Amino acid sequence: MLNGYKFLLYPNQEQQQILLQWIGSQRLISNATVQEDRYYRRFQRQMVGTAGMAVPVDQEYSRFITERTAFLRKVPSQILRNGAVKFRQGYRRFFQKLGGRPKIQKKTGRQAVWITQELFECLPQIDDQTGEIGSYQLTLGTDKFLVGVIPSVAHRSHAVPSSIHIAVEGGHWWLSFAAEEMSAQTSDATTEQMAEDLRHLSADQLAERTLGGDRGIAKPLMTSDGQTFDLQPVHKERITKARRQRKKWQRRATRRKKGSRNQQKAYRQAARYQHYGTNVHREYAHQTRHALVVNAECDRYVFEDLRIQNMTQRPKVKRDVQGRFLRNHAATKAGLNRAILSSAWGAVVSFTRYKVLRTGKLVIWVLPAYNRRRVPLVAMSTRTIGRVHPNLSVNAADTRITQTTMPRA
Repeated sequence: MLNGYKFLLYPNQEQQQILLQWIGSQRLISNATVQEDRYYRRFQRQMVGTAGMAVPVDQEYSRFITERTAFLRKVPSQILRNGAVKFRQGYRRFFQKLGGRPKIQKKTGRQAVWITQELFECLPQIDDQTGEIGSYQLTLGTDKFLVGVIPSVAHRSHAVPSSIHIAVEGGHWWLSFAAEEMSAQTSDATTEQMAEDLRHLSADQLAERTLGGDRGIAKPLMTSDGQTFDLQPVHKERITKARRQRKKWQRRATRRKKGSRNQQKAYRQAARYQHYGTNVHREYAHQTRHALVVNAECDRYVFEDLRIQNMTQRPKVKRDVQGRFLRNHAATKAGLNRAILSSAWGAVVSFTRYKVLRTGKLVIWVLPAYNRRRVPLVAMSTRTIGRVHPNLSVNAADTRITQTTMPRA
């Protein structure tokens, strides 16, 4: 089973400068391809004689290396090629209707570089006494563009990846990749078989081994057996304090000289306070996931299929007949969005889903609309748990419970 990994990296100052140069060069190639694509598509509609001409969608990058961009020759060609490949892959997803067109990458926020297997070597270090893998040695670069050995913290054993991503955010460096799970116990075929077995269970059998979870604002998660999961009060106080500190350092950064090192330090300090809240919510999601998965009395977990991205969108602008702006309660909606995102709804379900696959359990989504009145398969309260609607079917491909012929209310 393919699984994702993310480890901390500790490059020295010299290695950081090289990696930052790789990140900027790959971003430049990627943005150049996007700008070229926008240029062709704009003038294809305006210029005479260009109608019907296909917009080039390729992964060539040599035309972007000129006298003004001679610094690109100080970067491995594979880094530049991967920047163009990212543009090609983005358009492939666009043609398959899986996303939008490739966009311009910003210089702010999280910065990452995609490195393929020609430029790195990840060797497992085996302990002589136990014979187990103790750590991994990551060597980056080639003979011409050598970066060296970068210390990392690999807290889990994994297979050797074919490509890696090295990212920096808030002064911290990360190594992320996808590789085969060496300790996987459950396959996709087993998951589909478990979903298919739900059709043959009675209501009582389904209720005995099923745990439902209701996600809310005041209580981020409440299960059908009466448990409530929420952040600790001390963590809430620290998050509130970290938000105030972040705003203070952002104000300090705006007063400092633009582009100076002091301004960069202020922004870096603000990012550290921002990451504190993110790390606390991630830790809460992992602890909640652990408490749910270790429950030996349940092997099926049911959550509402909430569209969190749609629920946290900004309200649309409203105008009257004269064109004047009306109140749309954007500030109130922003507070609601902040509360929803701070509850870690998606992280809890996502972490639970990938963890239960290793223990032979299953996560199921139900339709959120009218689930208490019409679809009480596993209701989100202890009063109605255990009832099964006769007109429900389980899709084994994505383990979602869908409605076939639902009667009218």
